[in-house]
Formats: sequence, C-alpha cells, structure tokens
Amino acid sequence: KIERHEVDGVVKTLLVHRKGATRAFPPHHPLIPVDYQFLGQPVLIGGTMGTCSYVLTGTQKGMTETFGSTCHGAGRALSRNASRKKLHCEEVIKHLRERGISIRVASPKLVTEEAPESYKDVIDVVDICQDAGISRKVVKLRPIAVVKG
Repeated sequence: KIERHEVDGVVKTLLVHRKGATRAFPPHHPLIPVDYQFLGQPVLIGGTMGTCSYVLTGTQKGMTETFGSTCHGAGRALSRNASRKKLHCEEVIKHLRERGISIRVASPKLVTEEAPESYKDVIDVVDICQDAGISRKVVKLRPIAVVKG
C-alpha cells in the first residue's frame, strides 16, 4: 500500500509491505471509515480451528512505531509436512469435539495441517502486541464450528 508516514520527523510517501502483519490504524486516522473513527481500525486475528480468535484495533503507538501495523495471526509452529507426520486426524477431531467444536472437512490431510498444535499460541501473540502498545484487544472469539476444504 502507498501510505504517508512520519520518518525521522518528516512525513513521507512510502510503499508499505506488511509481510506477516496487517494494517491497524489508530482512532481518528483519515484513512479509516467514519464508523471506526473513535475506536481505530478493526483487525481480525484468526486463531486456529481449536483456539480463540480476536478483534483488535490500531493504536497511535502502533502508527508511530510500526507504520500502523500489527500481527495478522499466530504463525505456524509446525510446517504442513511436519504436522501431517506428527499428528493424527482422528485425535485432532476428538480433541475438537471435546471442546464442543464441530468440524466438517473435505480431506483428513487438512485436519492435521491446520490442527491447533500446528500453530503458535494466538493468545501469547496478541498479548505481546497489546503489551507492546501496537494494538488493543477489543473482543475474544471462541470457535463453535469449522469447515475446511
């Protein structure tokens, strides 16, 4: 995205590439819709099919320190291949059902690749972003169903 940001006290036009991050502008930023002006830009942070997700908003500190960026998820802890080798479809489905989460999937391979154990802890990642002041937690969401493939 082409955006204007302050760098060393000078406002510059920059091409901002957010690899592993997403845009999270603070309240009153002119590029966010009027409906969000008092809250900041809402950001959906997906967890895994067995953990929570979050809605965050951007902050002024995030704007200053990260060009208005925050995490966009937890990131993988295991590669897809490692997940397929280490995890078993039936066990993952059993654990999801024990948590009250329904699942419908086209391929058993997808279950292990996207299992909660395949990802870092989204709670830790979101807490770090909030503690660093680059985004603010608004709401925590709990999964009730998963459709894959």
